[in-house]
Amino acid sequence: MSLLSQSLGRYREPQKFMEMGVYPYFRAIESDQDTVVKINGKDVLMFGSNSYLGLTNHPKLKEAAIDAIKKYGTGCAGSRFLNGTLDIHLQLEEALAKLVGKEAALVYATGFTANSGTVSCVTGREDYLIFDEFNHASIMEGKRLSFSKQLKYKHNDMDDLERVLSRCEPDKVKFIVADGVFSMEGDVVKLPEMIALAKKYNASIMIDEAHSLGVFGKTGAGVCEHFAATNDVDIIMGTFSKSLGTIGGFIAADNNIINYLKHNSRTLIFSASITPASTGCVLAALEVMAEETWRKDALWANTERAKQGFLQAGFEIGPTASPIIPLYVRDNEKTFKLTRILMDEGLFINPVVSPAVRSEDTLIRYSLMATHTPSQIDESIEKITIAAKTLGII
Repeated sequence: MSLLSQSLGRYREPQKFMEMGVYPYFRAIESDQDTVVKINGKDVLMFGSNSYLGLTNHPKLKEAAIDAIKKYGTGCAGSRFLNGTLDIHLQLEEALAKLVGKEAALVYATGFTANSGTVSCVTGREDYLIFDEFNHASIMEGKRLSFSKQLKYKHNDMDDLERVLSRCEPDKVKFIVADGVFSMEGDVVKLPEMIALAKKYNASIMIDEAHSLGVFGKTGAGVCEHFAATNDVDIIMGTFSKSLGTIGGFIAADNNIINYLKHNSRTLIFSASITPASTGCVLAALEVMAEETWRKDALWANTERAKQGFLQAGFEIGPTASPIIPLYVRDNEKTFKLTRILMDEGLFINPVVSPAVRSEDTLIRYSLMATHTPSQIDESIEKITIAAKTLGII
């Protein structure tokens, strides 16, 4: 056994929960990502998916993916920078820019690489990279790769953001990055207040719309549209792996920013292109989102039903204002036990424990789809409530 293997073998945290029979990760799903999935041959209610609009098995998306494979093959065999740009990539970028109200867009292979490849390169050594402490890991990874001066502010705390901004040299670029909807807590960025501060201190803003695209705004363009703030946000990022039913990501901005990213963003230049199938799938998803507006309405109706049900049951759900509902447990072991009990009862939810959150903030992440039925929601609330009472959580 090598020294490397010996060293890494001392990491035994997962095995502890495996031995307890409550290890909750890498559960193999044997069906499509719908409101009911198959696990070990058993039907399980799915309340752990990010498929907010319920599009992952939509026939139009499937057909578009198949058609793209028939025309372009299964992959691009290279990066966008070299041989991997297809005409449908350009078509998709034009559609995305139009959707979010920007001059141009740039498609990446994943949402993670869109964030990490942008945050890491748009500011220089003398500039300031300013970030919310609860930002997504992809933003944090980009931050780690940046040579800029890095300043953190308390989660969604605009007074603390002003404190940070006031420390910056006025003639340097000040770049604020935040999630539009925070992926674990479900709360929404205080964008109007952030914009006021950005104008006061001559700062720029990037908003990650991963969990708000398809969910917020009149057309589903996200929180920037919701707050009528598109023109005040320099960079909008979005993913295809949530509401749009496949995988990939994009950055939308003015022509200057997109031109710079095309020639300096390492995760774009040195990563293979998004596949033809995924590209065709997103183009179809954008059409479905525009045509089937009932999906967003149904998603919000489901969200309100679930929130009221959990509050009435006595759960602590924090300031969530989205289809992501955190049910706080505040104990790692109980979070794992609750997840195991619910899986045995035919209910899939996601445990969120340290180090993803602070140990005192552990929770189960309950998320809704437009295609959940009222009876499925009510059944899930009843099962979670009974299990939580058994463990003394509520």
